[in-house]
Amino acid sequence: MNNPRTRGVLFVHSAPKALCPHLEWAAGSALGHPVSFTWEDQPVLPGTLRTETPWEGPVGSGATLASALRGWEHLRFEVTEEASPGVDASRWMHTPDLGVYFSQMDAAGNTVMSEDRIAYALEISAGNPREIEREFYRALGRAWDEELEPFRHAGDATSVVWFHRVG
Repeated sequence: MNNPRTRGVLFVHSAPKALCPHLEWAAGSALGHPVSFTWEDQPVLPGTLRTETPWEGPVGSGATLASALRGWEHLRFEVTEEASPGVDASRWMHTPDLGVYFSQMDAAGNTVMSEDRIAYALEISAGNPREIEREFYRALGRAWDEELEPFRHAGDATSVVWFHRVG
């Protein structure tokens, strides 16, 4: 049986130095092989480190990687997984205060909002335009993007390029 493969990028936006070896172990376990990251100081939050690294693995590895990293205290990260035949691209974002956010992405890197999610936003808002807006922003992960944006800019000079951006 053919085991389709994909690739993506892991962005650890901020992690306490003591946590870094544990994150490498968790990511290596999720990807099925040892990994070693190049860590840099995170100027937005002194005392923390950041890294960006591409990865390759079987389809679904992005979810496995995000699951392996979620729950670590004081950790901010993003995982992207590129689209593969029959599977949409995906992104996971995590912050200590907000937890994990997941979205599917289209070929241009836009967040895809399902018909069911749109219907839910319309139903819960009861026609109130401000509530509709709030629900749509929630579905698009706006709070995660706002919290992570300063940490993303700290890596503007690095060589890893995003394949998406919401907003």
